[in-house]
Amino acid sequence: MNHRKKGLKRLLDGIVEDEVGRLVLTHKDRLLRFGAELILSLCQARQVEVVIINQGEDTNFEEELASDVLEIVTVFSARLYGSRSHRNQKLIDGVRAAVKESQCT
Repeated sequence: MNHRKKGLKRLLDGIVEDEVGRLVLTHKDRLLRFGAELILSLCQARQVEVVIINQGEDTNFEEELASDVLEIVTVFSARLYGSRSHRNQKLIDGVRAAVKESQCT
C-alpha cells in the first residue's frame, strides 16, 4: 500500500532522532491503514509514549480480517476510479482543445 502520507516521513525522522516523546492518535488506523504495528514497535523501541484516544471495542480475528479486506477494497477502488478520472479528464481536455482549435480556423 502507499505509505507516502503527508508528514509520515517527518514523524519517522522525529521518532528516530528522539525528537518525539509522545505520539497521540485519535484512532489507531489514522496512523496507517496497514503497517501501524511497525510504527508502534518503533515507538516502543525508542521509548515514545503512544496514546490512542478512541481505542474502540476489542475485535475478534474474523472482525479484524473483514475490516482489513474492506480497507483493501476501498484503497484499490479509490485508485481505480482516481486513475479513470484522470484519464477521463485528459480526454475531456483534449476534446476541448480540438473544439477550440476547430473554431479558430
